[in-house]
Amino acid sequence: MNDFPFRNGRPPEHQAPIPLACDVVVIGGGIAGISTAWELAGKGLQVVLCEKGLVGAEQSGRNWGWIRVQGRDPAEIPLVLEAKRHWARWGERLGPDLGLRTVGVTYLAENDRDLAEHEAFMTHARAHDLDTRRLSAAETQALIPGATEGRWLGALHTPSDGRAEPWVAVPMMARALAQAGVAIRENCAVRALDIEGGQLKGVITEEGRIRADAVVLAGGAWSSLLLRLHGLTIPQLSVLASVGATEPLPLIHDGNASDNEVGFRRRADGGYSLAAPNSHVMPVGPDAFRHFGAYLSILKKEWRTTRLRPGAPRGWPDAWTTPRRWSAEERSPFETTRILDPRPDAKALASAARAFSAAFPQLGPIRYRATWGGLIDTMPDVVPILDQVPGLPGLVLGTGLSGHGFGIGPAVGRVLAELATGGDPGHDLSAFRYGRF
Repeated sequence: MNDFPFRNGRPPEHQAPIPLACDVVVIGGGIAGISTAWELAGKGLQVVLCEKGLVGAEQSGRNWGWIRVQGRDPAEIPLVLEAKRHWARWGERLGPDLGLRTVGVTYLAENDRDLAEHEAFMTHARAHDLDTRRLSAAETQALIPGATEGRWLGALHTPSDGRAEPWVAVPMMARALAQAGVAIRENCAVRALDIEGGQLKGVITEEGRIRADAVVLAGGAWSSLLLRLHGLTIPQLSVLASVGATEPLPLIHDGNASDNEVGFRRRADGGYSLAAPNSHVMPVGPDAFRHFGAYLSILKKEWRTTRLRPGAPRGWPDAWTTPRRWSAEERSPFETTRILDPRPDAKALASAARAFSAAFPQLGPIRYRATWGGLIDTMPDVVPILDQVPGLPGLVLGTGLSGHGFGIGPAVGRVLAELATGGDPGHDLSAFRYGRF
């Protein structure tokens, strides 16, 4: 990898004609939207997927690529276990280029607090019969033998967790979806929901109206902005996450691993993707002020590792200059910024590179071939909303995946498809309800 593949100005791949009407419109071409459209098409429904920019170009293509049950909120565990089954089927459909591999996830303990958190998760692991286990310092050294001896006190390890290449996987899934007959239209923003007499009738896109019985909003960091246009409010904010891709390096560990200073995973090209797990940058805009109370508890907990940026850059969902009201006949904020391509946090990436080099000094100084940033759509309790929107039958919301979306996405799509068609979601969704705030 010499550069991140998703930048503004890249030509669209999917330009399917838009029908005047369909059964369901899916807003958003990330992992959740693509998975939802796949499941709906499998029910024999006519589906149109509208993406304001390019499929997979925002956080679904910018994440670490981990597919993990380890460390999840207990409410998410059943969903991830389902998602792993979907991922296995995607691997069979699309082949090795998907980058899907079961290589394990390891959380490395640097102090007693880390060890206590690992033990706390084991309660949930036992309840769900996971293969997660705690490792001693010696077992951790044996698992990652090239690491500086004595660096970690132990670890939490789940062998059945895995990874895929996010910027490859989501576009591959979209191509399979298009081949199955689903209309995907990139560079086609949904400007507004089409509401008549208090009833949802479809959507209004920059290319015109689409009538539909149901609409699934899976717009990531942009979801709350579209909802606000219609008087609906959720406490969703965005957090900047940064990732760096190293040049090819000798194999030191083939799995996914993280301590408090660096998260790393080996890529298909022989390099490593690095990130600073405990570095969070939250841009402060109108929504941040509006929802400050909802986030107070998490800010108190994470105050050492959270930096507030005094203003979101122009064109971001919560920038001071981003319109909150617009007409469906005029250009919307979703067209002004086709792809959120934030500048990565150079300080955090430099810190991650130093930590990786300190853990594996035989590698020498770490150099990045490419770096990128993304905006994680987060919620105050760090779990998503997966629900029908009260008061507007036919509108289903899947957002706030809080940095967990890539791994859990295929199951989220199946759940959203059931909610949109009146089916059984198959899981207890009380933790993900719209009105919990």
